[in-house]
Amino acid sequence: HNELTDFKLEGSHSETNCKECHSTLVFNEAQPQCVSCHTDMHSTSVGNDCSRCHTAQNWMVNNIPELHEENGFPLVGAHNSLDCVECHTSETNLRFDKLGNECINCHQSDFNETINPDHTVADFSLDCNECHSAFDTSWSSGNFIHDEFPLTLGHSIQDCKLCHTTNNFSDTSSECVSCHQNDYDTTTDPNHVSAGFNTDCTACHTTGGWTPSTFNHDFFPLTLGHDINDCTQCHTTNSYSDTSSECVSCHQNDYDATTDPNHASAQFPTVCTECHTTGGWTPSTWDHDSQYFPIYSGEHRGEWDQCIDCHTIANNYSSFSCIECHEHNNQTELANDHNDVSNYTYVSSECYRCHPTGKE
Repeated sequence: HNELTDFKLEGSHSETNCKECHSTLVFNEAQPQCVSCHTDMHSTSVGNDCSRCHTAQNWMVNNIPELHEENGFPLVGAHNSLDCVECHTSETNLRFDKLGNECINCHQSDFNETINPDHTVADFSLDCNECHSAFDTSWSSGNFIHDEFPLTLGHSIQDCKLCHTTNNFSDTSSECVSCHQNDYDTTTDPNHVSAGFNTDCTACHTTGGWTPSTFNHDFFPLTLGHDINDCTQCHTTNSYSDTSSECVSCHQNDYDATTDPNHASAQFPTVCTECHTTGGWTPSTWDHDSQYFPIYSGEHRGEWDQCIDCHTIANNYSSFSCIECHEHNNQTELANDHNDVSNYTYVSSECYRCHPTGKE
């Protein structure tokens, strides 16, 4: 039998009387399939290949975990200690109809009856694996992945209802202000409402707490003389959104009161950074000698007392006169001295063009 056929006589088959399989005594009529001799007690619910679960030794099944893994449903965690009939329920305990590998195929009632939190109202996913692990032995060890809103530091809370106050977990906003509107409204140092601050708390705060704040003031760096902690020194109206970043918005009085030189009468620009730094008003970075005409060095050093000696037109420092101080005290004498210059016409700026350092 072992040499001439594809059906070896092993285990119980080696002790079986030939006529039990070859009942007609026409030996080539016997079929090698198990079901040709053995009644399918499982009503074809697990297929007709008995050898998938049984051996020729006996009917005992010792590879149930392996069979489930082959079907894509490993028996781990709570499923490892269950009786077969707890999942495979039918009119007979010998039927093992395929149930499907999705959790919800067996646990729809668990999903429907759970109220803390209410899975149905919250419209939770029917894929239990998103919150529960197949290796767990109970539902209580559920670990919902809250990545869309990380529960870290100040938000590391166990009571879902602190945020999900309506029991509707699907419509709870992840915007800070949805929970912290009252914190925003009642804050007075500084007053967030009147300042028109952003309601996205993460723009200034972390989940670790409200303080220290990490408000980024890069649009107007708070360095040197502006390194202050009292916001109201600049934001005097409690309206942080309409405070100008122009120097003169805070320093108009400094500009008006300065007399050496008189900024107002000279019509100096109100952009303080053209001459000053945030480190202080002095020293000024405005350099008359390197930028314009040398008056602190060379032949003009010590030859003047105040700006109006040369800048004779009030409020206009772009205009200046050279003949107020020199021996050529009128334009006629200047014209005579410039006979060799074709089309000569007196203009102060022309003096500067030909005599940039004041020399002959």
